[in-house]
Amino acid sequence: APAPAPALAPITQFATPSQAPVQVPTPITAPAIPIQVPEPTVSASPTQAPEPTSAPSPTQAPAPTSEPVVTAVASPAQEPDTEMVIEGTRSGSGAAVVSLNPAAAELTTVDVVKILKPSIVQIVSELAAMGFSNSALPPTGVGTGVILDQQGHILTNNHVVEDAQRLTVTLENGESFPAQIVGRDDITDLAVIRIQADGLQPAKLGVSAEVEVGQDVIAIGHALGLPGGPTVSKGVVSALERSINTEQNNTIVDLIQTDASINPGNSGGALANTAAEVIGINTAIIQGGQGIGFAINIDDAKVVARQLIDQGFVRRGFLGITPVNLTPGIANQLGLDITEGVILARVIQGTAAAEADLQVNDVIVRLGNESIGNTGELSKFLIAHQPGETVDIVIIRNDREVVGKLTLRDRPG
Repeated sequence: APAPAPALAPITQFATPSQAPVQVPTPITAPAIPIQVPEPTVSASPTQAPEPTSAPSPTQAPAPTSEPVVTAVASPAQEPDTEMVIEGTRSGSGAAVVSLNPAAAELTTVDVVKILKPSIVQIVSELAAMGFSNSALPPTGVGTGVILDQQGHILTNNHVVEDAQRLTVTLENGESFPAQIVGRDDITDLAVIRIQADGLQPAKLGVSAEVEVGQDVIAIGHALGLPGGPTVSKGVVSALERSINTEQNNTIVDLIQTDASINPGNSGGALANTAAEVIGINTAIIQGGQGIGFAINIDDAKVVARQLIDQGFVRRGFLGITPVNLTPGIANQLGLDITEGVILARVIQGTAAAEADLQVNDVIVRLGNESIGNTGELSKFLIAHQPGETVDIVIIRNDREVVGKLTLRDRPG
């Protein structure tokens, strides 16, 4: 049999910011929790359990043969139809929109799946061959995407597409199309790709700010690259405002935690509520854990997707810090009377934070006119404000309030 080629694996482990003393140089210590992104994956042979390095099998989507090589394409002048979908207000023809008040009625799981399945696509990434292989076919990985609009924009995870030489998207009806990358953002692990196809059914995007712990959710995605359409699993929202650190020193914040089963291949798939609205993009699982998965909240995803479609990249203000949520335990350890805010575990020299004389163990509680209670609120502020802006900042230092000004900078590189 052909020797297996490695599957796409740009991100392998995470650790929560408040639980990773190696990544966060601060006197605050706690045991780290390894977390793994569900990578685009190939399926195992019928007699073998799926493994990240297993060879292509009958369950693997076919590799593209003649599609053009994927290139990063900025698209500053896209059709205005996209904006309505990303804002979660689309109700035109072709969109799978539920005409009901989610607070007043709920759909069955079967109904949710029927509505959303046409909006969920399989993404096959043809990867660059790594090392010697006897196979005549290039290695491939499988992920999932969510259709945003009828212009062919599809939202997925960055780690699904970042190393792809070619991309092929397969719709629910079995039709396949070559895809191009519109833009990627490694900080949020989100990407937008595009296909040229007619009759697409965009998903309805919900409002993740309305999500509550304990509510039912449904995960839809192409788990393990299995044939026959997407896999559906059901669970609840286990927690909100989770944060994880990547090996690239990026912090993904304000995640939705769920016990709905999320597996390799689910990356980029939908986490939906019982009104058939997408409230999250499935992105990560805890390695070795059961019933602990994470999804990027859709409110943040809308903002990122809008910028990727408009300009091909995300421009955000950069502070130059390692932020950690302040907890009552940390506050007690440092002798602080506050229990909310973002504590600075590291300040990088030559950045906006250093220029503003911020120090390790300072706690940011306000930027501009907005209170900053956690890393999620900090991230939302930075993505909404551009480099070059000067904003007021309020910090707590040694249990005293300090007021100053800070000029946001571009992220290096």
